Amino acid sequence: MANIKDREFARHSRIMSVGVYRPKRVVPNSEIIAAIDSSDEWIKERSGIHSRRIAGDDESVISMSVAAAKSALERAGITAEQLGAVICATVTYPFQTPSAATDIALQLGAPKVPAFDISAACAGFCYGVGLASDMVRGASAEYVLLIGVEKLSDFTDPTDRGTAFIFADGAGAVIIGPSAEPGIGPTIWGSDATAREAIMMEPSWVDLRDPESLGWPDIKMQGQTVFRWAVYQMAPVALEALAAAGIAPEDLDAFIPHQANERIIDAMAKAMNLPERVAIARDIRTSGNTSAASIPLAMDALYQEGRIRSGDVALLIGFGAGLVYAAQVVQLP
Repeated sequence: MANIKDREFARHSRIMSVGVYRPKRVVPNSEIIAAIDSSDEWIKERSGIHSRRIAGDDESVISMSVAAAKSALERAGITAEQLGAVICATVTYPFQTPSAATDIALQLGAPKVPAFDISAACAGFCYGVGLASDMVRGASAEYVLLIGVEKLSDFTDPTDRGTAFIFADGAGAVIIGPSAEPGIGPTIWGSDATAREAIMMEPSWVDLRDPESLGWPDIKMQGQTVFRWAVYQMAPVALEALAAAGIAPEDLDAFIPHQANERIIDAMAKAMNLPERVAIARDIRTSGNTSAASIPLAMDALYQEGRIRSGDVALLIGFGAGLVYAAQVVQLP
């Protein structure tokens, strides 16, 4: 019997760089409140959001992704030709197929690289970190470009009081590559599919085939259901990710959760008993909820604020529609 030859394995992986793109237009709460019969104070109290970035007609899922990717590639010191894979986490690319990742690869000048999308909503980036890390460790790719990107404004009803003030646009990208030491801990992930209808895009594409059903899908959310799930069930997932990486809460330098709601962030930090010295990402205040893009955007914001530095240990956790989640401990680039 012939023996199958396998690749030699790279023992470890790490995040080598982060790059982001924030849309040019800043939209304060004052531009949102009239359409939803609300107030600036109510939005801040409910979510922590003061303003958000909304993409213009010239800013697409692809253009934002390419801009973020170019920044990440430059900071990592590699070229697009060196990439072994391109992964795009998004739920707002308006095509079922072909994937956003293939267009991004083409725009970067790497049209032959393996490329695919992940549809895991707000957990998509952390799903991608787990997949990219395993690809590098398993020698399927030496360098992986992972992008989290959303243009949620295309799928948000501006009159929906439950969602209009939450969602926003942007892109974040990282390069994941080989490392001599562990730089990404085990991914703790899963779902609660029994509650998958808590966040939905309606009407479905099937509904839109009906000529009587004109319009565009909008995201609908059962806010209280999602809030309770995130507050009570995501802190144990985060602690499990810490334990899997052999890191105690007091050893963390930063906590970078999905920027869903500042009250959720505060509740999770309290439930994990994080020390006050831990830098907690609160990019939601000026970026809103950007779904799959929120974690890399929040990571970049912490760098810009001078609150983290290369080599720090951070806990990432994403959670959202599905209901799905993923978390891992990483060494920051």
